[in-house]
Amino acid sequence: MNSGETPSPESARIFRLFGWIVLAIMTAFLLNNYLTYWQDLPGIAPIYGGAANGSLPVLWSWLQVGIYAVFLLGATAYVLKSGRSLREDSRTISDINAFLIRAAFFAVLIVGLTDAVISFLRIEDFLSGIVGEQLADNLGRARFRGPYVHMPLIALSVVIAAFTRTLGFTWLALLVVVAELLIVIGRFVFSYEQAFLADLVRFWYAALFLFASSYTLLEEGHVRVDVFYASFSPRTKGIVNAVGSVILGMSLCTVILVIGMGGKQNIINSPILTYETTQAGFGLFVKYLMAGFLGVFAVSMMIQFVSYFMDAVADVRGEPGGRDHESHSIQ
Repeated sequence: MNSGETPSPESARIFRLFGWIVLAIMTAFLLNNYLTYWQDLPGIAPIYGGAANGSLPVLWSWLQVGIYAVFLLGATAYVLKSGRSLREDSRTISDINAFLIRAAFFAVLIVGLTDAVISFLRIEDFLSGIVGEQLADNLGRARFRGPYVHMPLIALSVVIAAFTRTLGFTWLALLVVVAELLIVIGRFVFSYEQAFLADLVRFWYAALFLFASSYTLLEEGHVRVDVFYASFSPRTKGIVNAVGSVILGMSLCTVILVIGMGGKQNIINSPILTYETTQAGFGLFVKYLMAGFLGVFAVSMMIQFVSYFMDAVADVRGEPGGRDHESHSIQ
């Protein structure tokens, strides 16, 4: 490529293919995790001599391997048939990630408020008078409240996220402060303190910290030791960002997903599968969701690192439309 010549989209296909294949493998992994541990399929382990999950025949394992093949072929076909630039794909991937984070924000907002109301009504013995003895008893069990209250609310959050554009982190931060203020007022003014209020603060604060990480990466708001970086040329900065995205970013997210979701008893799967709750009798029933926050963090960061990688490669190639890396403020 001659100096000053605009790079062609065709020459970027290898980098686009790498990024979309990473996302395809991650998506297939998550889908197989659901099929294996929620639907009791054997998983792909029996194919290479590992132990099967459940008692279904090994044919199901090959079908699960086929999921990887389908996603890989789909990613390859998309890249080969589309003539999009690296920056266009980067923006598309960031938009997908923003939708997922919006859905996660509304989920923790709605689930947190709903669970807090249920816990308050249980504590004050109002719940049975409102919903009846049977339903009140069911709402006191995590295996009922999780699938029949939390999951529909999470589905509703996905729908809401499709019609909104705000990520809501400012409001979530405000809600954390309000919830903490209620604890202080209740404790020191009314001598009223309940476990569900502290659980609500932890629930929202954990979501704020983990869900905002990929957005902060998008806006380059993470702390960067740029003693050398600040003096680099745009092309050198692109090389550093591209290599860092793969070696440091994607590898970290892979480790979190594999260790956290590699088996039924792993640190992400186990609490979710059992709808784990806190030991407080009238606390929120959301501890299992907080374990899932780590998975959401890894997935959203992986998606954003792929987007960041494509944008960085575009910088290396001198494609127009690059961001200003001198500005790290979050808009």
